[in-house]
Amino acid sequence: MSDDLFDIDEKQKLSREAAAAKLRELADAIASNNSVRFEKAGKTITVDIPAEVELKVEVELGDENELEIELTW
Repeated sequence: MSDDLFDIDEKQKLSREAAAAKLRELADAIASNNSVRFEKAGKTITVDIPAEVELKVEVELGDENELEIELTW
């Protein structure tokens, strides 16, 4: 694994409304800035999002329910 890999994998317990607000903030940044900024351990990275992406939506229902949204390019 490379030392310059920037990986964020975190979970937060939020209200449904707060989670929706975070998703809106992320969507607005992608739509208006064509990029998203992330911070981790004092480092900041800006991810440029191209004009076309692949969108994957996955739903898993069982003992623990999951809605996963993924953008790739």
